[in-house]
Amino acid sequence: ASQDGANLRALCRHFNISPSTGYKWLRRWTEEGAAGLADRSRAPLHSPRRTDDRVTDLLRMAHCAHERWGARKIKRWLEDRGHVLPAFSTVHNLMARHGLLPGGTPGIPATGRFEHTAPNQLWQMDFKGHFPFAGGRCHPLTLLDDHSRFSLCLAHCPDERLTTVRQQLVRVFERYGLPARMTMDNGAPWGDTTGSWTALELWLMRQGIRVGHSRPYHPQTQGKLERFHRSLKAEVLQGRWFTDASQLQQVFDDWRAVYNLERPHEALDMGVPASRYQPSSRQYSGAVQ
Repeated sequence: ASQDGANLRALCRHFNISPSTGYKWLRRWTEEGAAGLADRSRAPLHSPRRTDDRVTDLLRMAHCAHERWGARKIKRWLEDRGHVLPAFSTVHNLMARHGLLPGGTPGIPATGRFEHTAPNQLWQMDFKGHFPFAGGRCHPLTLLDDHSRFSLCLAHCPDERLTTVRQQLVRVFERYGLPARMTMDNGAPWGDTTGSWTALELWLMRQGIRVGHSRPYHPQTQGKLERFHRSLKAEVLQGRWFTDASQLQQVFDDWRAVYNLERPHEALDMGVPASRYQPSSRQYSGAVQ
């Protein structure tokens, strides 16, 4: 067929093959020689099934590490580690298909949220609701930077007394410096409903920190911290029993590190809190008591 003057259509009729097949084999012979006549795999160059399996394996791995995270956080977390993933809708559908999405009702999106423009302009502080464990009761003290959502403190406390709170705050101040302002809830140990300054408020003001309180019956004033508490409950506390205080604090420390350094935050355009936080330039001297 490759010789001058050859009638390709007549040859195709002789060997009972179509002209298109004959031209295909002639083209292969011309371009590749004898190697072009070898059988070739008919498998597609791109296999959607193989891609889905690869992505699903990654999603299962990520889900095992962070079973309370949704598709958006999982996708960003894997991409931050160098993995190439398909569109969010595909990731969400794969997670739903394989039972990898967390249960529960999604939170209501915040509206009109205010955010300070720089770290350490405002810290929010509160106790999350206390709960029992084998060693007594845990009163988790939480402290959050308003701008970055960086968790400054997640500490197991045996009570909510002034000395306990101040001891934890000194550790935070020594590590991260002093904020310009702090807000907290009303009532002991944070405030006094009679309008008088509490010992804690006076101590904070002596450090040069302005003190504010959330409005009564308006927990959304501390909305970022309330959201942090919901994540803490869902990802750490729910359905778990702790044997002692050291185990409890270790779990808190481990989760706080993940929250600050690994866990994508939707309010930060899926960045992590540590990417927006830096310690305060105002150092704690410890001289004022």
